[in-house]
Amino acid sequence: MAEKASGGVQSVERVFELLELITDADGEVTLSELAASTELPLPTIHRLLRTLVGMGYVRQLPNRRYALGPRLIRLGEGASKQLGAIARPQLARLVDALGETANMAVLDSDMVVYVGQVPSKHSMRMFTEVGRHAHTHATGVGKAILATLDDDVVRGIVGRAGMPTSTPMAIGDIDSLLAELDRIRERGYSIDEQEQEIGVRCFAVAVPHAPTPTAISVSGPVSRVDDAFAERAIPLLTDAARVLSQELGDAA
Repeated sequence: MAEKASGGVQSVERVFELLELITDADGEVTLSELAASTELPLPTIHRLLRTLVGMGYVRQLPNRRYALGPRLIRLGEGASKQLGAIARPQLARLVDALGETANMAVLDSDMVVYVGQVPSKHSMRMFTEVGRHAHTHATGVGKAILATLDDDVVRGIVGRAGMPTSTPMAIGDIDSLLAELDRIRERGYSIDEQEQEIGVRCFAVAVPHAPTPTAISVSGPVSRVDDAFAERAIPLLTDAARVLSQELGDAA
């Protein structure tokens, strides 16, 4: 019985290893590429892929390559909602203390997706809303997340996603972005200086040791979100990120 249980766990580990390898290969990979990236026997890889294809978690393309399947979207959406639910009390505390909108976002492929938000009581609303995707280089949460990654990984992300500039304030080249990420690493937080939306400023910090790259932020009009606001907001954001790190670790 113990041997069967152990074998079952091993099969689960192998399935997730394959899914992560497909993800790391930008979503498409051949059977031989998978075999070269893992110590699993080729027949085992083929058997597991056949099962995953049958369940809809992997697709086999006409060119015989394997790609992630549509059923994973449902799992990802469920996980995002759960992250947002865990974060909501901390986001609400930020709004109560600072009076501006608080957000949580995670890295989703080469973009950030907002998974949690508690809006400000002020009438002005930001572009952000739960479920919305945005480029990493032009958002506070995105830059906070990028600053936790190696420069080569950052180059890959923006190389695939591009660096569109929504406003004249946005960073439009990789060298400027990497220099900005060095500043973020040094000071411990990022700033969206009207880069996503003119008239809106955002401060963000990464959540350390999160199961997926994650950041939280507070955002509002530049008339209210100024240097004095930053002096109050950064310590509160940092503390909220620390608490969330613990809570996400407990939930894992």
